[in-house]
Amino acid sequence: MSCVPLNLVSHKSGIQFYPKCVTPNSALCESFCSSLNTNLVLNSGRVLNQTNEHRHNVLTSAAVNIQNWKTKVKKMKAIYHTLNLCSIDITQKLVIAEIWCPVSDLSEIHSALIKGSEKSGSSLHPVLHRIESQQTPPTFNRTTSFTSSFQTIIDSYGVGDYQEINPAPFTIITFPFLFAVMFGDCGHGLIMTLFATWMILQEGHFKRLKNELSDTLFSGRYILLLMGLFSVYTGLIYNDCFSKSLSIFASAWNVRAMFQPTGPWTNHTVHSSVTLQLDPVSPGVFSGSPYPFGIDPIWNLSSNKLTFLNSYKMKMSVIFGVVHMLFGIMLSLGNYIHFREPRNILLQFVPEVTFMLALFGYLVFLIIFKWCAVPSSASRRAPSILLHFINMMMFSYPESSDSFLYGSQKRVQIFLVVTALLMVPWMLLVKPLIILKEQKKEQRSTKELNPVEVNMGDVFVHQAIHTIEYCLGCVSNTASYLRLWALSLAHAELSEVLWKMVPHVALSARAYLGSLMLTVIFAIFAILTVTILLIMEGLSAFLHALRLHCKFAGVPVTLFAEFSPEMSQ
Repeated sequence: MSCVPLNLVSHKSGIQFYPKCVTPNSALCESFCSSLNTNLVLNSGRVLNQTNEHRHNVLTSAAVNIQNWKTKVKKMKAIYHTLNLCSIDITQKLVIAEIWCPVSDLSEIHSALIKGSEKSGSSLHPVLHRIESQQTPPTFNRTTSFTSSFQTIIDSYGVGDYQEINPAPFTIITFPFLFAVMFGDCGHGLIMTLFATWMILQEGHFKRLKNELSDTLFSGRYILLLMGLFSVYTGLIYNDCFSKSLSIFASAWNVRAMFQPTGPWTNHTVHSSVTLQLDPVSPGVFSGSPYPFGIDPIWNLSSNKLTFLNSYKMKMSVIFGVVHMLFGIMLSLGNYIHFREPRNILLQFVPEVTFMLALFGYLVFLIIFKWCAVPSSASRRAPSILLHFINMMMFSYPESSDSFLYGSQKRVQIFLVVTALLMVPWMLLVKPLIILKEQKKEQRSTKELNPVEVNMGDVFVHQAIHTIEYCLGCVSNTASYLRLWALSLAHAELSEVLWKMVPHVALSARAYLGSLMLTVIFAIFAILTVTILLIMEGLSAFLHALRLHCKFAGVPVTLFAEFSPEMSQ
């Protein structure tokens, strides 16, 4: 056995020898302990530094490839998730997948399968067959970046059945328009339009952000754009820009004509009166022609501005509501024609339209007729539309014929109410009775021992629920559209109050520091406008417009799900 000196081994291995402490309290022992502690601290620090450095190097090298690893893992999970949905043939060599796909994409899918087979080096060519199925296909609505947000609004309430009319394209116009009716201010609409335009131009930047709030705003960028543009339009109709009117054209009212000698006013009348009223009956005061576009700016100076706008916006809301509901009923006619259901046209569509037109369509007619037929000279004696409609429903009519808007109004209204009432049993009973008659006829002609029977109790209950829901819905939905009037007035009044409390104070100041005060107050006004009038009021109008579109939603059916790696998560 060869022997190696211990000192040489310890030197090669980095082992240190320390002298033996004979006396525990000796100076040699103390120096030994001090040296030992110093070496332990140095060695521990060196080990920790090396460990941290090694960990940093490993994590740095992993960070370079982490995104690629995530992509590979997602692809592998998606592949195995898809393979789990497939079946294997008897030879255990082929994978069979049954899928739904749009007919227009068949050639594209086949070419993708061939391309994948060539890339994988497979000797077998993919085979694509169309299978006849009795199942109802899932609903597929092809969307783009512009229409996807509007389709989401419709799908949030329900998805239409296969091959039914998709109301999302019509929502592109109706949704931002109803929003703008409640949010009508061309100044606020312009700010919203500029913000939406900026988001569209910064599309690449927003796609890289992984934030729920930014994703929500970015997905609705085109909705914001159209809501802003329509708000500018309705703001011009209301002649409202940050609660101020724009005098673009000459007013149809003339104040000079109220002074003597053509009118009753004098200088004493002007100085002694708190408010003065322009009489449209006086010659030369009102030109007789309406303001070219929107509301006359003189109404912004009047003390009865709120009374005028109340009447105008309330009637406008009723007209928009009835037209919107009739349009939704007309969409059902397209579905009945496409699916060849003449029975539903005669027994469901016709009574629904007749009921709606006989009552609420006639209400719209009275509003428009009063606007057009009653002259300004008879405006004070014009009958109330609301009282007319209530008396019509209660068959209560005054004896005097002066309270009617036109001749034979009483007979016409009685006929319309009776017609509307007859539509209720038509919708309620005729369709179930026809189904019952057909079932009895089929039972007589069939020779089967167990013929298929339809539960007539369920048919009657379903038809009763539909009839009650529709008749009550016509009333409640028409009243629901009055939110257009309420929110429009609320937005206009809140904007006017904000103007009087903030910028109006600074503009009325006469101090030397008025310009500095105006700068500070304008910044406060801008912050309050954005937070209260744009964000809070805009969100409120958005939710109410969303509520008014629930009638266009379909029943919950299966929605076509496109393949994506997120399906396997």
